[in-house]
Amino acid sequence: MNLKKYFVRALHRLQKGPGYTYKELLVWYCDNTNTHGPKRIIKEGPKKKLIWFFLTLLFASLVFWQWGILINTYLSYNVTSSLSIGFKTMKFPAVTVCNANPFKYSEVKHLLKELDRLIEAALERILQPALGNSSENASPPLDLRLWHQIPLVLIDEHDKDNPVILDIFESNQAAGGNQTTAGNQTAAGNQTAAGDQTAAGNETAAGDQTAAGDQTSVGNQTAAPPAPANTTSEEKKYKLAVKLCSHQGSDNCTYRNFTSAAQAVTEWYILQSTSILSKVPLQERIRMGYQAEDMILACLYGAEPCNYKNFTQIYHPDHGNCYIFNWGMDEEALNSSNPGAEFGLKLILDISQQDYIPYLSSAAGARLMLHQQKSFPFLKDQGIYAMAGTETSIGVLVDELERMGYPYSDCTNNGSDVPVKNLYSQYNTSYSIQACLRSCFQNHMTEICGCGHYMFPLPEGVNYCNNEDNPGWAYCYSSLRSSITHRQICIDSCKETCNDTQYKMTISMADWPSEASEDWIFHILSYERDMSTNVTLDRNGIIKLNIYFQEYNYRTISESAATTIVWLLSSLGGQFGFWMGGSVLCLIEFGEIIIDSLWITVINVISWCKGLKQKRAQARYPDAPPTVSELVEAHTNLGFQHEDAGALPRDEALPPEPGTPPPNYDSLRVQPLDVLGPDSDAETE
Repeated sequence: MNLKKYFVRALHRLQKGPGYTYKELLVWYCDNTNTHGPKRIIKEGPKKKLIWFFLTLLFASLVFWQWGILINTYLSYNVTSSLSIGFKTMKFPAVTVCNANPFKYSEVKHLLKELDRLIEAALERILQPALGNSSENASPPLDLRLWHQIPLVLIDEHDKDNPVILDIFESNQAAGGNQTTAGNQTAAGNQTAAGDQTAAGNETAAGDQTAAGDQTSVGNQTAAPPAPANTTSEEKKYKLAVKLCSHQGSDNCTYRNFTSAAQAVTEWYILQSTSILSKVPLQERIRMGYQAEDMILACLYGAEPCNYKNFTQIYHPDHGNCYIFNWGMDEEALNSSNPGAEFGLKLILDISQQDYIPYLSSAAGARLMLHQQKSFPFLKDQGIYAMAGTETSIGVLVDELERMGYPYSDCTNNGSDVPVKNLYSQYNTSYSIQACLRSCFQNHMTEICGCGHYMFPLPEGVNYCNNEDNPGWAYCYSSLRSSITHRQICIDSCKETCNDTQYKMTISMADWPSEASEDWIFHILSYERDMSTNVTLDRNGIIKLNIYFQEYNYRTISESAATTIVWLLSSLGGQFGFWMGGSVLCLIEFGEIIIDSLWITVINVISWCKGLKQKRAQARYPDAPPTVSELVEAHTNLGFQHEDAGALPRDEALPPEPGTPPPNYDSLRVQPLDVLGPDSDAETE
């Protein structure tokens, strides 16, 4: 009861005159609101009232529609990019230089000896397929174990519907005496063709006899059927492919086709050498690479001389030993005092091209990259080549990117909110999206393939893949690399950095040294490196680099919110004022009527609950309540029992007792002595 009175008094305080029904409240709102339209609905005649009701409803709908568009635009968190140009003293970028060839061939030749013999024999069979022309008759037999793990095959596409796959080292007579021809007949084996044909299996006869185990002599074997000498390029229907199987002898195989045999040979050699080098300890791989004192012949930064000791060595799986200038790990990064070539970094490098691995590195030169301090250099993605025998000048322009964080963009400051474990953190480098993508790929490979790829850092407790311990690693790696699903998972998991610095390069080259000066320059450089009066350097191994800031103007590309809360409020108010002639106060009035409606609803609910309670009480006591005399008698006489009139017969029912009026409780109240009148005193006497 008290709660209802409170709500009623509160309703009276909030609104005076609107009444206690929804209809009265609505009429009161339309008559008192400052919004145009509702007043005309209750004050005009029947026809105009209908017109104004329709117009008010239409424009109110337009307002809500425009509000929805504006709110959706604000919640999309669009950004605008602004470009500003500044001028300041800038930190010189970190410069990473590597040799395009990862190892000295003289140091790794003993590891790649059998691999080189295999590829040389395969190339001889591809280029000279005539019978009896092999130069391997006098050479020791080949060890085909490496070949059978990841073989190269020829695909005969004369019949495009049923191409035939031929092993390069396939004999005319396969094991078991089954004849094989160059046409459509193939021996039963484990390789499957692209059509319904099958190629020769893994066991092949070498001439007329096989060596023990897997070693096979390749005396007078032939690969594919020889093409006629006058065959045109259109008539040559043979393609070289790399065969990858889930495990040796499995029918679950895939073929990586190439348009050129040079591409196929390079890819095959990389896969095989990766398996071999993955078992070599890291310190041994560093020793087999190019050392800083042999590679960096001269160094000059501005007017200050420098040498190979000013570079930080890092091992890169693609390029072997790499050397970073101004990495900022052990000391403060260097500042550039002025723009121009005279205030930049000048290097003279020796790449020793004569010691390149012939089948691993088909490009000769130096690989270099400019990047931020304390960031890992991903030269395969962002590096550039400098050609031997040239002076390469690189002018640098700086772009600083500033992205807004969540919710405007999905970027990260330090990678702590990225779900991928950064495997490059062991180098103590900062986060980058390239590091995240490679770490994600390596994590997937270790989970699916059971080993890690040689080109990426390893998680704890995992070993690099190789053909002996993981026979199907190349098939697994190829499937994972071509999987769009796994690639998309990594893209969705990794984030761009919110702040980034990019270096735009302008590159120019010239022959160096010139013919007139090469004699004395090579003499001096040879003497300084080898302490020899003989010339040990030549144009094929010397590179000169000039790296400098073109200008001190740097560009900052920053993001800002395209829509702010101020823009949202002003746009909402503009639409409301244009279509309805309203303001913020009109919204408050609308909120007021909503509150009043809620109060009325609460009061009605309380009244309904009270009525329901009374009905339940009446249902519990269907008879009339006892009279006062019965209550008094029951209080004084403990044995008194109320007679139920319904228990007597209808004809013997007693007439109802007259009701006794309630006593005057004031007369029973005890009065104090000082309030007694004079009459009372007289009576007392």
